[in-house]
Amino acid sequence: MKSLRELLRESPYQGYLYAYPHKTAYRPLPAPVRLDELWAAEPKDALFLYLHVPFCEMRCGFCNLFTAAKPAAELVRSYLAKFQRHAAIVKDALAGGSFARLAIGGGTPTLLEPDDLATLFDVAESMGVHLHGVPISVETSPETATPEKLRLLRDRGVDRVSIGIQSFVEAEVRGVGRPQTTAQAESALAHIRDSGAPTLNIDLMYGLAEQTEESWLGSLRAALRFRPEELYLYPLYVRPLTGLGRSKRSWDDLRLALYRAGRDYLLAEGYRQISMRMFRRIDAGAEGGPVYRCQDDGMVGVGCGARSYTRGLHYSSAYAVGARGVREILEAYVGRDDHRFAEVDYGFDLDEEDRRRRFVILSLLADGLELAEYQERFGADALVELPELGDLEELGLAMREGAALRLTPEGVERSDTIGPWLQSRRVDELMGSCELR
Repeated sequence: MKSLRELLRESPYQGYLYAYPHKTAYRPLPAPVRLDELWAAEPKDALFLYLHVPFCEMRCGFCNLFTAAKPAAELVRSYLAKFQRHAAIVKDALAGGSFARLAIGGGTPTLLEPDDLATLFDVAESMGVHLHGVPISVETSPETATPEKLRLLRDRGVDRVSIGIQSFVEAEVRGVGRPQTTAQAESALAHIRDSGAPTLNIDLMYGLAEQTEESWLGSLRAALRFRPEELYLYPLYVRPLTGLGRSKRSWDDLRLALYRAGRDYLLAEGYRQISMRMFRRIDAGAEGGPVYRCQDDGMVGVGCGARSYTRGLHYSSAYAVGARGVREILEAYVGRDDHRFAEVDYGFDLDEEDRRRRFVILSLLADGLELAEYQERFGADALVELPELGDLEELGLAMREGAALRLTPEGVERSDTIGPWLQSRRVDELMGSCELR
């Protein structure tokens, strides 16, 4: 494996660790595990419920999510019927767990017709979610954020709406396969603000073809006209089996310069940086509801493509990016017998090393690694168990703040190098040997 010094001489964009490990490290389990037995000894007083809608109006050129574009109406009906059976079986297996948060994503949940969209909230409520009592986030798109659907979201307790705009420059979004107009994007944002959603998140992307610092800052200024409480700034990644991944184009790497320009602009405009990608408006206030930390696991996923986390096992359906692979997995889900929803047969069994590395990576890339918390949780000194963390301090990428190790600004901008560098050898090997469909 390369040293951190060697990696720092390469692209800053080695891999985005929004979860650890990535689904490309998941494999068929040696034997199925019963859901009720898996969750029996898990803390279940503050779970995160995630509902997955694997459908979009189109697949963007950069997208490697598990989703199908332009699904037939019959497939959507069959999926939602099976989704409701899946949820009922998961509820029984949890035996009284309670939920601290709800997120509905995909895909694009608001692609669904209003009655079908309402079904998602009925399912959440049937599983024990207090719809107006916990934070609820829903993904949408410029094409599907209609006043009717946004009103439904607000009536059902949604307090955070996240929308992928990517760019307000039409030529830039066309370059990643989105026939989105600036007027359409602005109209959708106005509808979200009019709906009264307390938190608006806007996703923007840097590193697009023909993008310049001037056009990038122009998109940020356009976004700030709608006073978003949150923004996520994503670097363009060109991944296998995506539309851009099939292109022979050589992508110019201006991403680090654009990241810095965007970061500096948002900091000057009253935003606080939470992670490399996330910025939150300082006057937006703290998020309400029960606290959930991904480092503490307790994620329950329902739907084809949703992942779930216990302390020792992460699991989901199989993963694909290509249209044929996604279709085959969806067909298997729709045809799955009820008894098979009561067991887990595909995932990643975390050993002690990966439990510790997961805690370190997800903490360090967000609000910092609390060394005393690591000691209490694992009975060891993180800096002794993972001596490579000392390299971060030596290279100016992290520093001690009291009893915590936090990334410096130079470290934050190298998050997509640091995260993959801290992965275990086992995860590296599994991800590297994954044959994507």
